[in-house]
Amino acid sequence: MVKLKKYNRFLKLFVIFLTLISIFSCCTKNYNLTKIEGKQLPVAENSAQTPEIEKFIKPYRDHINKDLDSVLAYCPETLDKSTGKWQTTIGNLLADVCLERGNKVFKTRENKNVDLCFLNHGGIRAILPKGNVTTRSAFEIMPFENNLVVLALKGDQILEITSYIIREKKPHPLSGMTFTIAKDNTAKNIMIQGKPLDVNKTYYVATNDYLANGGDNMSFFAKNIQKYDLNYKLRNLLIDYFKEVDTIPIPRDIRITEE
Repeated sequence: MVKLKKYNRFLKLFVIFLTLISIFSCCTKNYNLTKIEGKQLPVAENSAQTPEIEKFIKPYRDHINKDLDSVLAYCPETLDKSTGKWQTTIGNLLADVCLERGNKVFKTRENKNVDLCFLNHGGIRAILPKGNVTTRSAFEIMPFENNLVVLALKGDQILEITSYIIREKKPHPLSGMTFTIAKDNTAKNIMIQGKPLDVNKTYYVATNDYLANGGDNMSFFAKNIQKYDLNYKLRNLLIDYFKEVDTIPIPRDIRITEE
């Protein structure tokens, strides 16, 4: 009986040993990668939803949509950036708003006035359609996290801005400055805040931080004497403006003319 128990114990240990050897052999077996396959899984509105996740995020989505769709003002006509050779209504509006609201902050902080605003045509990402203007409208027009900055520039750099506009042939948003494009493609009759350009004077130019850092090849901004970051996102600036006005004014004044 004792011998039988010892034999059974030995047999169990032997089986365990063989099992461990088998596992170890499997784990140390070499594998070679022979093929990689993949496929695109698009995420779309009609993609399958997980009920538990949908239930969890629904209150947050509803809250955000309520804020985004809140009516702030009314726009009497559609403003877009495709109509106009040297300027557009939406570009003029955006530059005017940045100049006006940026000046309030700059005046309070630095006791100085912003002279003009210059932005990029490509930065406007959507139209402002006729009808109710909402918070969502501002997010669609300005989806980026760009801040408004003010740069101190000499008159020579203002001349570079006009040269850039003429060379680019795009209706970049401009406010606070007007000029005429001569037949030789140079700028003349440059007026800033209604006064002739003084190349020896320091001007304060509002723009966004992307352009201030040389974006869109605006290297003239790098020659600034001083830089002031207003920590005011262009999108929030638009939202604050929309909240203050009942009906959006349509800027129709001519800022750039040709001979």
